[in-house]
Amino acid sequence: MVKVENKTDLFDRIAWNVAIPVLLLAAVGLYSIYFAAIDDPSHMGNPIKAVLMQALWYIVSVAIVLVVIQFDAEQLFRIAPYVYGFGILLLIAVLFFYNRSLAVDTGSKNWFKLGPISFQPSEVMKPAFILMLARVVHQHNQKLMHTIKNDWILIGKIIACLVPIAILLKLQKDFGTMLVFIAIAGGVILVSGISWKIIIPMFIAFGILGITVIFMVTTPQGQVVLSHFFEPYQFKRIMSWRDPSSDTSKAAYQLWLSMQAIGSGQIFGNGFGKLNVYVPVRGSDMVYSVIGESFGFIGSVAIILLYLYLIIQMVKITFDTKNAFYSYVSTGVIMMILFHVFENIGMSIDLLPLTGIPLPFISQGGSALIGNMVGIGMILSMKFHNKDYMFSQAGDF
Repeated sequence: MVKVENKTDLFDRIAWNVAIPVLLLAAVGLYSIYFAAIDDPSHMGNPIKAVLMQALWYIVSVAIVLVVIQFDAEQLFRIAPYVYGFGILLLIAVLFFYNRSLAVDTGSKNWFKLGPISFQPSEVMKPAFILMLARVVHQHNQKLMHTIKNDWILIGKIIACLVPIAILLKLQKDFGTMLVFIAIAGGVILVSGISWKIIIPMFIAFGILGITVIFMVTTPQGQVVLSHFFEPYQFKRIMSWRDPSSDTSKAAYQLWLSMQAIGSGQIFGNGFGKLNVYVPVRGSDMVYSVIGESFGFIGSVAIILLYLYLIIQMVKITFDTKNAFYSYVSTGVIMMILFHVFENIGMSIDLLPLTGIPLPFISQGGSALIGNMVGIGMILSMKFHNKDYMFSQAGDF
């Protein structure tokens, strides 16, 4: 790696085509959280407090981004095993020191409680997992040529990184978050150079498995078999997804109200701050219903287009870096954000079953925001260091 004299100032080295969409989404998030908190019993009618707390999380996240962008590809490569190991330790620790009161309400053991602050370690594990996968794939491709045998070895290495996380999330009863890690691994596999002779059958097999599971949930015999892997509430979520009008007072209550809220916005929305439909947990999981009710179809589509623009800009930065390790990192980040957006919006409109997955940069909560912002920081570091360093080849480090 050869150091190149930097002739641009700090301002020019920031990828504003990525930073600005994130800031716009943050503004939408503060708006949505404010009006969602007005009727939320957990905030006791104090929306200002909810907004100030979220604004504080944004400030902390921006500070973390400014630290992350100082790390170049070589440094990120070196710290990957350490942050991955630290993340695993946090996932183990939360099984013993989880938030007891929250576990009683949700059944999940996936949150720490530090005084007035709750923290979900699986969210910060996501960027750590991305770094580790990028390192594993990069090292493998530098040492071995792509053959069917070597490609299967690489898949085995990726699964080996994923399995400890999957086991710990299973013990925490957090299936929704596990899906995010699977999506990240799937995205990295797609760009890792593995033969399509392996990838196509593997993805078809996953598709068949998913369809089979959904079918089994609808039968008593299938539920008996799946009860070893899934919780009863997850069966109810799939059933309510298939027919949300079947149980609007219990399992499908939240989904039904979300659909009503979004539908009531029609084309142009009810107007700024005019929310007439109460939706539980509206500031976090169901935050998209605030946008749909306030700004209608036009506003809802505008948010999707803003996410699309953000992802396109991240892809462009990836191609500009011309560095293999960075490309795996960015793919993992893109898949993380893309899956969050697809799942959150999809569950809000009954396109997908309900899960506790937040909408990136908009939903209330600090853990998810920090995890996503660390990912953005790694993307920003690509441009930040692009003119500082030249790599004679992808594997200089």
